[in-house]
Amino acid sequence: MATAENVAIPPLEETPVPKLFGLPQTPAMRNVLLSVGAAITLALMVGVWLWSQQPEYKVLFSNFNDRDGGAIVASLQQMNVPYKYSEGGNAILVPSNQVHDARLKLASQGLPKGGNVGFELMENQKLGISQFLEQVNFQRALEGELAKSIQAVSAVQTARVHLAMPKASVFIREQQKPTASVLLNLYPNRILDQQQVSAILHLVASSVPELTTKNVTVVDQNGNLLSEMSKQGMNNNLDPSQLKYVQEFQQNIVKRIESIISPIVGPNNVRAEATADIDFSRSEQAAESYRPNSPPEASTIRSQQSSETYNKNNNPSGIPGALSNQPPVPATAPIVASGAAQSTSASNAGLMQKDSTVNYEVDKTIRYTQQPMGGVKRITVAVVVNYKNETDKSGKIVPRPLTDIEKTQITDLAREAMGFNKDRGDTLNVVNSPFAGPEKEPIVDIPLWKQPENLLLAKELGKYLLVGIALAYLFFGYLKPMLYKIMGKKTKAELKAEAAAAAEAEAAAKLQAEEEEEDEDSVVELSGEAEAHAEKQLSSYEINLELARELAKQDPKIVANVIKTWVSNE
Repeated sequence: MATAENVAIPPLEETPVPKLFGLPQTPAMRNVLLSVGAAITLALMVGVWLWSQQPEYKVLFSNFNDRDGGAIVASLQQMNVPYKYSEGGNAILVPSNQVHDARLKLASQGLPKGGNVGFELMENQKLGISQFLEQVNFQRALEGELAKSIQAVSAVQTARVHLAMPKASVFIREQQKPTASVLLNLYPNRILDQQQVSAILHLVASSVPELTTKNVTVVDQNGNLLSEMSKQGMNNNLDPSQLKYVQEFQQNIVKRIESIISPIVGPNNVRAEATADIDFSRSEQAAESYRPNSPPEASTIRSQQSSETYNKNNNPSGIPGALSNQPPVPATAPIVASGAAQSTSASNAGLMQKDSTVNYEVDKTIRYTQQPMGGVKRITVAVVVNYKNETDKSGKIVPRPLTDIEKTQITDLAREAMGFNKDRGDTLNVVNSPFAGPEKEPIVDIPLWKQPENLLLAKELGKYLLVGIALAYLFFGYLKPMLYKIMGKKTKAELKAEAAAAAEAEAAAKLQAEEEEEDEDSVVELSGEAEAHAEKQLSSYEINLELARELAKQDPKIVANVIKTWVSNE
């Protein structure tokens, strides 16, 4: 009779060693692969962190020429400032927190130069250079300096200046005057007023000897001739300075009127406009007038001369008769036009003669009158005053018109503020009318998720949240398990899995032991049917053995844990 003890147990088949990428998964090879995986995971984590810390780049300089671009890049490399180019390549970008610092440092080096070379061109003169080249370099330097000065105007982005300077010669009677052309490239949506154009004309003309503003031409990037209107003037041939004077004069009148009336009617309740007729002509007048002669006693003596003649000859003279025997009468002389009065007297009949001459001052008036430029010929002012707001009995604000007394007071104040002169023809018109309020646009409530500041904040938070999730996933999912395996430690999940597998293996071992005990008891009690029962028992053992082999093939870790448990429990 065959028993379970006499049954031969076939040997276990050897489990083949698994391979990965053609390499056997030995403990040493597994540690190498784990180290490589840990390094790759760590590199990914570092890359994600650096990506989250990447700074925002902003424009440092744009629209520069190649020479300035190369100099700027070289300086940034020396300062260890990271930079990159825009997509079009026409701008240099640096981190936003270093934009202002980099600009100041580059400005101290004179960058960007704008492509204009000034008088620094004269510093590199070669020995033995000809006079013609010296003149050309001087002209280029002067053009560059003028372009730099013009670019200082806020609306001008870049400028180019061309000078035509004829060569002076002593053999030409009439020398040709120099001329200049200026090409301006303005910033987008910027324009130059006539005063600024006139300033550029005078700037160029004052920098070149014998150059007048009439010989300077200014053109913008669109081909518009800017200097023509400045030369002809505007508004009755007023030049820009005169036009500015008129505008300031009118604005000053409006400001005075509004400032004195606003305390009465309230702010933003008065509007005024003024028009001034200014006489910019200059006149001079000289006059010389004479008045009729005044009486001698009321006139001023200019000079006086008298003479006496004495004749010692006592012999009588004259025609004999009664007339010659009479004493002479005093002689008188009428006042002539020359202002001289003559008087001749003689006494003792030709024995004594006196002559007297008196000159009087001529009454003459000389008047010299000069009329200054910028005299006011006439002022016209219009004032609009809003209704006054009052509170009625119900507490509601109701507008009401001004009374005649209030309107008269406002009119008198406006007259005094504007300097009203009736003889000059000034006019003032004050109107009381309700103001039309501005149309109120409906206020649209923007949702919180559409507000720009909230969008920016959500973008930043999402960025950091995404980085945190990626780093946590890489660390806890890959890096930490790999490090534990390299160091021979087990994670909590592996310990739980091994504990569950050990419990399952121990339960299977107990069940198998119970079955073996039952098999032994049944073998002892067997009678004639023992052989058949033994055969049946042998088939059950083979089945269990086959199941154990399959389990060892599918999950050798469980079998290893079971054997480890048996060994530890002896």
